[in-house]
Amino acid sequence: MKPDPWTASIPQLLSSMRAEPLLTRDYDSSPSLVHERLRDTYGPVAPVDLLGVPVWLVLGYSEVREILGDQGGIWSKRLANWRDRAEGRIPPEWPLSPAFEVNSSAFQDGAPLRRVRDAWTSALAPFQDHTHVQSQALERAAKKYADDLITVLSEGSGTVGWADLSAQFARPLPLMVINRLLGFESAQGDDVFMDIWRMLDAGPDAAEATHRLLSSVVDLAVTKMRNPGQDFPSYMLAANPDFTVDEMARELIMLPVLTGDVTASLICNTIVEILVNPHVRASLNDGIIEETINRVALVNPPMANLTFRFPTVDVKMGRFVIAAGDPVMVSVAGAHADPAFGAAIDPHAIRSTRAHLAWGVGPHRCQGQRLATRITAIAVSRLFERFSRIRLALPADQLPWRPSPFLRALRSLPVQFELSQAHTPSGNAGSRPISQGRSQAPAPQHQEPPRSALWRFLQGLRRQ
Repeated sequence: MKPDPWTASIPQLLSSMRAEPLLTRDYDSSPSLVHERLRDTYGPVAPVDLLGVPVWLVLGYSEVREILGDQGGIWSKRLANWRDRAEGRIPPEWPLSPAFEVNSSAFQDGAPLRRVRDAWTSALAPFQDHTHVQSQALERAAKKYADDLITVLSEGSGTVGWADLSAQFARPLPLMVINRLLGFESAQGDDVFMDIWRMLDAGPDAAEATHRLLSSVVDLAVTKMRNPGQDFPSYMLAANPDFTVDEMARELIMLPVLTGDVTASLICNTIVEILVNPHVRASLNDGIIEETINRVALVNPPMANLTFRFPTVDVKMGRFVIAAGDPVMVSVAGAHADPAFGAAIDPHAIRSTRAHLAWGVGPHRCQGQRLATRITAIAVSRLFERFSRIRLALPADQLPWRPSPFLRALRSLPVQFELSQAHTPSGNAGSRPISQGRSQAPAPQHQEPPRSALWRFLQGLRRQ
């Protein structure tokens, strides 16, 4: 038997340990195999290198649940408790630094966190409670946005065509819904949407777009403080009138950055699951789409890993002692693959457990779960209603994934599609039937009104 050099009886400094890089080509293509190897080597807690910074990666289901639940109040999200950062040992050029610079409620604990989350709960309630008029209006808008996007991606294709359902459908749809939640004026909202896209895409104009976006969000907070409306920022301010402009801006920018990308990933992952699993495909006809989404959240969670926690005391976990102030990244995907949890789950069942951790547990549990699930359900239902046939343009194991330490998100989702009879150019319900017999004068030609910048932007995605 191979001797085990790892022992919890002698604490080891994370910085002095041999930590293998996490974000490798193997991890991008099959994180489950990397999780399995780490678990076999180290157990439920493994030292890994995250782009040059050593962190603990927690893979065990019970360990992840313990950290997220934080019953003892020792697992802090506050960056002030990150020892190496406080002592200046994190390289200033570390690629993930910008993700940790927004001092929002995602990095707060205790009373300050509860104060902000209470406002989030109140502000989201009208949009997540289906009996509320705002929720019903948002659902109608989401269906229209989905139909508009499908129209754009299928324009000029006749009855069959090719599309990237990530760039042309799954990613823009949640951002369009979130734009409505934020309550921007229509023209400004289009500009904000495009800047959010540029920022999330991390392209050459990302820095400029981020600067404009921050400015837009600050202006929005000021506007809603003076003239509240029926929107998310106004409801937040009604729940807590003491918010400063800076506090509001930090929270508002979280909505598209976190909720938008997570929902987009969930949409893509659900589409793929439906296309590769005939049992799941049948669930659409059975009207249990939300069961399918729950299954996908279990087997392929969009937030594979969560941002750091920092223990405020030394903690024995697995084979190691995690020192106070060490960065700890919990792996939701790794926890779901833990044999202690996953062995009891039927991989072929549509109805699956709600005990998964895709939406988190404890003080930082995702508050937009119902909203994200509903947007995903609308997106997937409209897509498979408008198209009679969709198939992957690549084998499932060759789909390209975005290299990300947190998201499990496709870089592209290429498909071939066929429009359903009711939605082909000759089969649209609103089209005028061809007259038989007596000839008619040609219909007058009306010049099509110029389309918005957003429409042109979305059309441009077809050529990328």
